[in-house]
Amino acid sequence: MNERVEPASLQTGQAVRPQAAAGSAAPQGAPLPAEHPPVRWGRVGVLLMNLGTPEGTSYWPMRRYLKEFLSDRRVIEVPRLIWWPLLNLVILTKRPGPKGRDYASVWNTELDEGPLKTITRGQCEKLQAAMGDSVVVDWAMRYGKPEVSLRIQALLDRGCDRILLVPLYPQYAGATSATACDQAFKALMQMRWQPTVRVSPPYHDDPVYIEAVAQSIREGLSRLDFEPEVILTSFHGVPKSYLLKGDPYHCQCVKTGRLIREALGFSPERMRVTFQSRFGNEEWLKPYTDETVQDLARSGVKRLAIVAPGFTADCLETLEELDGENRHYFEENGGEHFAYIPCLNDSDLGMQVIEHVVRRELQGWV
Repeated sequence: MNERVEPASLQTGQAVRPQAAAGSAAPQGAPLPAEHPPVRWGRVGVLLMNLGTPEGTSYWPMRRYLKEFLSDRRVIEVPRLIWWPLLNLVILTKRPGPKGRDYASVWNTELDEGPLKTITRGQCEKLQAAMGDSVVVDWAMRYGKPEVSLRIQALLDRGCDRILLVPLYPQYAGATSATACDQAFKALMQMRWQPTVRVSPPYHDDPVYIEAVAQSIREGLSRLDFEPEVILTSFHGVPKSYLLKGDPYHCQCVKTGRLIREALGFSPERMRVTFQSRFGNEEWLKPYTDETVQDLARSGVKRLAIVAPGFTADCLETLEELDGENRHYFEENGGEHFAYIPCLNDSDLGMQVIEHVVRRELQGWV
């Protein structure tokens, strides 16, 4: 029968009340044909989506993760005839070992998972608590597990016929927000009865987001025993060619950085935007974070702080690359005091942002 799932029934196990099929002239509660397939419907789902993490730090889990990630045409736009042999014969042979050691340095050993998975799960649980019984909240990763397709199906199984997809990226990029949605749309292509879907837009200039980041920086600076001369707002980089092809990511990052700086009342010289995590020989968005850190130290700057407002959760790129590698670059070139200020994560400030975005985009549904 068709079953409209009452919110409380999902948590208490109470019986659901039958209803007629949508569009049917039959009164509510009228029996449907015996051969009618069972259907659960009537609920709203929210799916938080982030990038992903390997299932382990050893060679084979790292290789599987890197293969899925680096095979994505949204991430690597190099022609396949060039990229395929380079990826499979060189990168996937040499990189899993060193990259696994990097992950091991930030691994959540208690739960045996990467920090991104731990924090995203926490964001999901706290959002569910904040939203109450009005929606069903779940989470997925674009690469690795939990898989987007399986979590969409899980929402359908719980009666969600309307789903809000929430890419957890404040700034839009084809290599992040778009590929997360691609994965969701691929799952929808396999479904006979697709749910109605919305996608939350980027929120790079949303006042709630800007103030939350600014406040987290204020709190982070207040805990330091030194005052930074320079603060870098470091965003994940992408090849410059993506900008030239029309990707808005660079512009949105620069605007975010400016709005945060203005909220804090800092000068452009004291708070600067940089871009990290480049690889390969192609030119990426500049200025590069690592080169800027080294140049600042060599120029005599002794006190430096870095924040990463483009990441909604701390991960390898923040904990190992920023707080590890760039701390080392700064200190070995003459810097003395270095601080990395954590992401919003599932803190109260972080959850204010996610809940604000979700409630705004659910208007008309709940």
